[in-house]
Amino acid sequence: MEENFSIINKTKSKLPPLPFLKIKNDILGKKYSLSIAYVAENKSKEINKKYRKKDRATNILSFSLRENEGELILCPTVVKREAKDFSKTFDQFLGFLVIHGMLHLKGMTHSSTMEKAERKYDEKYFSGNRPRLLNDESRGGRIFKRRKKS
Repeated sequence: MEENFSIINKTKSKLPPLPFLKIKNDILGKKYSLSIAYVAENKSKEINKKYRKKDRATNILSFSLRENEGELILCPTVVKREAKDFSKTFDQFLGFLVIHGMLHLKGMTHSSTMEKAERKYDEKYFSGNRPRLLNDESRGGRIFKRRKKS
């Protein structure tokens, strides 16, 4: 069976091997045809301006092409820059954004329902990259174990 999935890297960046095919099959289904394209900042800006009328590069764009076909366009430069704002590594934020984009392709819009689905998939596929939860009764339950700042 042919996998309906492709990754196209139009940048000079080496990108992490994240489990996007498994995530795609989980969120969109095995029959959904998805391409993920990595583009430079100037190309992201050009596409964002053309389709969203926003004159700036963006981290991710989602395009539903047909009923069971879509494309995600990511800009690694923007992802890397914004990851710090969310206290995430590049890999963590990239994974989260791909989940976010796939949920848009599934028809979800920004809402608490979408945020709940994002958390579910983020924890399922990237839990090894997240802060560990500790059970601390003195603080009323679970707390995050924070890493020391270097």
